[in-house]
Amino acid sequence: MFGWTPDGFWNATPEELAALVRAAGGEEAAPPDGAVIARLKEQFPDG
Repeated sequence: MFGWTPDGFWNATPEELAALVRAAGGEEAAPPDGAVIARLKEQFPDG
């Protein structure tokens, strides 16, 4: 249904599977606000 290989499916995290099911069900996630983006930049710097 999702076009994943069996290996891709079985190696997916619960969060990845939940996101896929939400996307297939039409649920829309709110975009991150500035504070979330700043926190992500701190946690995952580019360089």
